[in-house]
Amino acid sequence: MKNTLKKIIPSSIWNLARKSYIVARQLPDLPAAYLHPWRRESISMLGELKDKYRGERCFIIGNGPSLRETDVSKLKNEFTFGMNRIYLAFEEWGFQTTFLASVNDLVIEQCVDDFLALNMPRFFSWRSRKFFPQSPIPNSQFPIFLYTTYAGPKFAQDVRYRVWEGATVTNVCLQLAFHMGFEQAILIGVDHSFTSKGDANKTVTSDGDDPNHFDPRYFGKGFRWQLPDLDMSEIAYHMAKVNYQRDGRQILDATIGGNLTVFPKADYDSLF
Repeated sequence: MKNTLKKIIPSSIWNLARKSYIVARQLPDLPAAYLHPWRRESISMLGELKDKYRGERCFIIGNGPSLRETDVSKLKNEFTFGMNRIYLAFEEWGFQTTFLASVNDLVIEQCVDDFLALNMPRFFSWRSRKFFPQSPIPNSQFPIFLYTTYAGPKFAQDVRYRVWEGATVTNVCLQLAFHMGFEQAILIGVDHSFTSKGDANKTVTSDGDDPNHFDPRYFGKGFRWQLPDLDMSEIAYHMAKVNYQRDGRQILDATIGGNLTVFPKADYDSLF
């Protein structure tokens, strides 16, 4: 039915109707997304980060098995974005990432205490606020809440406003890096492949060690998580690539043996 309507309705009208539908779905969330004290504080903090790192480079560290083959020690003095349970590697590395982001509800719900114990700037979806203590959070622990959505594909050059997740927190990090002014964003550990198969976004519960990430504990036994939507992720990555290029910036993929083909490849060791 949807495809039939698209054939008989002019594309401009179809796109307008689609955007209107997306906006209508988001309307109930908008007042709190911009007026709630936590979001106002987050917007202020994001304002301070706007273009702060203009001209610098950063590394966005994925959580794929290839990370075990990557000499992460080279990143100790680099600007880095970690995602989800990357903190499981901090003790072994001897340092932590500069920033951390997580926008998946299941991950945040099960790991919120771990996230609060970290002391770098941390970015979470506004939806996830329900998992955080409702009592005042000390400034040293205050997370930055992003107004992220599942629907409405876009690339946010200013993440104080709506951010499309694009089915992967890596895409959120690319938007954060752009917002902060980074000239070059380099991906590592973004394998873009999963051993576990099934319908995209289906919730499953691990029954043993995790084969899809750098650490078997990552989504270990009993952990609830969602199967990836790699096709949607690629749509998001293409949008990120276009926006970076239009602004004279660059995204490189230095993942060892990764399956992602959207971005130019780079030899990791040659970057240092």
